[in-house]
Amino acid sequence: MLLLGTLSLHAQSFVDQAQVSGSFQTDAQYYRLDQGIGITDLNGKKLGINGFGKINYTYGDFSAGMRFEAFLPELNGFRRELNGVGLANFFATYDNGFVGVTVGDIYDQFGSGLVFRTYEEWSLGMDNALRGVRTVIRPAQGLTFKGVYGRQRYFWAPYLEREFEIDDYRGIVRGIDGEWDLNQSIPAMHNAEFKMSLGGSFVSKKQYDMSLFYYIPENVGAAAGRVNLAYGRFAFTTEYAYKINDPSAINNYIYKEGQALMSSLSYSQKGLGVVLQVKRTDNMSFKSMYTGLQNDLDINFIPPINYTHTHSLPSMYTYSTQPNGEMAAQFQVNYTIPKGTALGGKYGTKLAFNMSQVNDIVRDSVLDHGQMVINKKGTLGYTSNFFSVSDHRFFRDINFEIDKKIDKDWHVTAQYINLYYDIETIEGHAGAPAVEANIGFLDVTYKINKRQSLRFELQGLWEKEVKKGYAYDESEKKDYQKRGDWAFGLLEYTITPHWSFSIADKWNYGNPVPEFRDHYFTGTVSYIHDATRIMLSGGRQSEGVVCVGGVCRTVPASSGVTLTVSTSF
Repeated sequence: MLLLGTLSLHAQSFVDQAQVSGSFQTDAQYYRLDQGIGITDLNGKKLGINGFGKINYTYGDFSAGMRFEAFLPELNGFRRELNGVGLANFFATYDNGFVGVTVGDIYDQFGSGLVFRTYEEWSLGMDNALRGVRTVIRPAQGLTFKGVYGRQRYFWAPYLEREFEIDDYRGIVRGIDGEWDLNQSIPAMHNAEFKMSLGGSFVSKKQYDMSLFYYIPENVGAAAGRVNLAYGRFAFTTEYAYKINDPSAINNYIYKEGQALMSSLSYSQKGLGVVLQVKRTDNMSFKSMYTGLQNDLDINFIPPINYTHTHSLPSMYTYSTQPNGEMAAQFQVNYTIPKGTALGGKYGTKLAFNMSQVNDIVRDSVLDHGQMVINKKGTLGYTSNFFSVSDHRFFRDINFEIDKKIDKDWHVTAQYINLYYDIETIEGHAGAPAVEANIGFLDVTYKINKRQSLRFELQGLWEKEVKKGYAYDESEKKDYQKRGDWAFGLLEYTITPHWSFSIADKWNYGNPVPEFRDHYFTGTVSYIHDATRIMLSGGRQSEGVVCVGGVCRTVPASSGVTLTVSTSF
């Protein structure tokens, strides 16, 4: 009886003193035929639904969670392999500050992710969680060591196969990482103005060679080292990664090693911030399945360093990271004109300038059976000088923004963008000329009273070369579906804290193909109550690319009604 009473008390505290949190979301879209934008066949799909429910439990040093997903069927633009329903993710963790152990599905990254990052991005249908075990040890102040082992999620495919060596198509991922914060470890540096931390990682994948044509390495290793420095208003971070030869479908089955370098130098003070970033990647696709071609089973993550636009037309041409090779740089300046000055006014004026550019790397031919070749299957592929920059430009974005609160009722944001976008490389439209465009937008908010406000957006995109009357072949029409000049207008009325109403039109009036000069009207109503949000929208959606963190998916043109319901607790 005493034992049962003790267990009962522990069980009661396990419930009463625990914290439970979670979130739910459903995205549903009803599709309809719309000959005006070329939708003449729905291919049997009138409805798409993506949904998930996530629950997390915490009690002292223990935590656990799970995520249930349903794609019935998946929304247009998401991978068909997502179609299904089930428990997609679960984990249990014990962490007492000295040691932490997680079993189940793991999301983590080493450094900036150049050799290891697992994450989930719902808007892209992206989930490369590692199912296995992670151990974290903190043996001393400022010292952290991690180890991971497992296999990545591949949609709804089972993790254990009947015949491991024959049926397995995903490799086992193993990794270790260590980080040393000198300011925490060394007493004399606790309060020092100079800050320093060091880190290093090693990750390998083991996948059986099932190729009939090439010798595929069954163990592929990648290592990285990083340094973070700060002194006063200055900060500097850098990370270098190296991967041994890893022939795959992404790199055309060549045997060249991979390298990546990413560095950032910044300066900040009140009212001023300056950041310079540079990045070089060369053959750094790292997947746990060497035959993979899309955004699945990525072991690593190559961060983009270009400006992230959030308005409709500026975000039409978002850069997608090129893992086979790129040289990138970004320069950003943020400055606030002080309050009380002629240009600053009562509230100050925020100015921002950004320039980012990405070029290809230089590739030199290699000798193969007496001939000089570049990127030929089954060879070394090419050699590349680490500091050489190719004339082939993938992307350039120069933009200037003004953000001004005029008085207590009016707020204005304006931006100009000069864009270069190699649509052939980034989106795979073979032979299509690069997009060279000027883009501008004006975003004005008027506060009617404490509860009501109006917001107005006016945007324009003007291409320099692709105009009405541009010569194209009939077979190339699909490559010009979003080309030419665009105009966009939006009016939004908000009643805080619950209601929002908006109407918008996106017009491709300057498309070189007459049948693509369409209006994309939309109307949206949203309601927010505490942590619950309900949004209903109807109208047309233009074809495009959705990108998050340099990872992208294609969104097909559609017409219909969309309902989104999300809540958290």
